[in-house]
Amino acid sequence: MTALSVHFAKALSRGRVAQAPDSRASLLAALLRKRATAHVVGAKELETLLREQIRWALPMQDGNRTIDREV
Repeated sequence: MTALSVHFAKALSRGRVAQAPDSRASLLAALLRKRATAHVVGAKELETLLREQIRWALPMQDGNRTIDREV
């Protein structure tokens, strides 16, 4: 493996270590950070995908004005 390959393999490995978010709010915060980064680097398709995931992660209200906070 080249040094670059090793570097990417380690980065991927570190990325997999992350635990699942504790709440919908922490998931939303992570998605917003990722979307902002995608916007800065000009990754339009990734930004669009992240926007869809952000919409899913937003708290939802039913007719009784209760908010679903579960992930």
